[in-house]
Amino acid sequence: MENPTQILILTCVLFASFLIFLIFCKRAVSNRSHKLNLPPGPRPYPIIGNNLQLGSIPLLSITDLSRFYGPIMSLKLGTKTTIVISSPKIAKEAFHKHDLDFSSRDIPDSARALDHHKFSMAWLPISPQWRALRRACVIQLFSTVRLDSTQFLRQRKVEDLINHVHEYSVKGEAIDLAKAAFTTVLNTISNMLFSRDFACYGSDKTQEFKKLVVGVADESRKANVSDLFPVLSFLDPQGIRARLRGYYKRLFELFNDILEERLSFRGSNMKSKDENDVLDSFLDIIQDESSQLSRTDVLHLFADLLVAGIDTTSSTLEWAMTELIRNPNKMAKSRAELQQVLGKSGVKLEESMVSNLPFIQAVIKETLRLHPPAPLLVPHKANCDVELCGFLVPKNAQIIANVWAMGRDPSIWDDHNSFLPERFLESEIDFKGTDFEFIPFGAGRRICPGLPFASRALGLTLASLIYHFNWILPSGLNPEDMDMSQNYGITLHKAQPLRAIPIKV
Repeated sequence: MENPTQILILTCVLFASFLIFLIFCKRAVSNRSHKLNLPPGPRPYPIIGNNLQLGSIPLLSITDLSRFYGPIMSLKLGTKTTIVISSPKIAKEAFHKHDLDFSSRDIPDSARALDHHKFSMAWLPISPQWRALRRACVIQLFSTVRLDSTQFLRQRKVEDLINHVHEYSVKGEAIDLAKAAFTTVLNTISNMLFSRDFACYGSDKTQEFKKLVVGVADESRKANVSDLFPVLSFLDPQGIRARLRGYYKRLFELFNDILEERLSFRGSNMKSKDENDVLDSFLDIIQDESSQLSRTDVLHLFADLLVAGIDTTSSTLEWAMTELIRNPNKMAKSRAELQQVLGKSGVKLEESMVSNLPFIQAVIKETLRLHPPAPLLVPHKANCDVELCGFLVPKNAQIIANVWAMGRDPSIWDDHNSFLPERFLESEIDFKGTDFEFIPFGAGRRICPGLPFASRALGLTLASLIYHFNWILPSGLNPEDMDMSQNYGITLHKAQPLRAIPIKV
């Protein structure tokens, strides 16, 4: 038997050799990354970086700069290094091959209001807390089983919308489809979560929940100087974080009231008529001693679901109706498909029927191609130095994917600026995160978990508006003269809300 001392010495030598090898590998990788250059981009000015080059419409400026500097470009936005990706090939390498390396989020200052970033699934890094939130969200809200079980709620909310639109049809008046869509999606999600409406149609007095959701969405999408110069964040120079703190505080108070009301039912001998809905499922989770999720986690999750889900889904619905009214031949094709599948009258349109409407689904895809709700997605952040297509993406750099530019790239899409749903009838391309030329909901670990809900809600609501009504523009306005201008912010909204007159079919 060998001397124990010799064994100990040999073990130490091997361990030391292993450490030296690791250090050598780390230095080799570090030296390699330092030899790499940042992607090309415009020369930044001192302190302010490239902000002057972005002008009043940053999305269009970034797109133009990418055409000059290439599909992977670097910018200096204030003090922040930003990598812009504008091609499907590079997007695939970034969010497939390097998905984990780029899985963190670049947290905007607005998300720090009331410590939202510490609990929000949208802003948390990949972690046990994030996984628990996402798992609960998918299982309790967006799984096929749960969506099937809640389709009657979405059906009922669409019927409420159709009844509301019918009132305008009887009067021959134009309806603000943006407001109607917002209220419909808000009530759809609030019923899925809490089995109650948060807003009503036709009221001049804005309901409190609706006001709070609009307030959070509006403040969150504003350009914030604190994001460019984090050293100023403690000042909150535009007051964005302070206003958001107030909105979140009141929103959580209202959520807590609903939770306490439900808990009082559960603690009594009485049964709530809404027992075993999504809220009950989340209450079971937070009351489970082994659960990784707290009540605070769930409150912040509810806020994310309401704000993000309503803002993106309602704006997409408005854009789809805008494009169809502007293109009467596409509207006619959509109606013809509905009549062929459902008949001319008397058949109730149900969510399960939308899968038999390929042209309606193509309309939604084409709308998302031209008007992605988040044109630059939600910014990612590099967890370490990464080599991407021969360039250096430094640790902590912000990474944005210009899906708006990819959706209008003439090298990818024929007649790229035209509304042509037919292109998707002849293609297998989908928005589920595997076709990188078309990723309006993102890709990889950070793909939007609400994608299945959005797909169902958009299909049913859009088909219902087309099936029950013809649509004309007020004041003799011609479709080709419609205002198609948009607010190029974090989310892509019409600058002028769509107003149209419904005519009962």
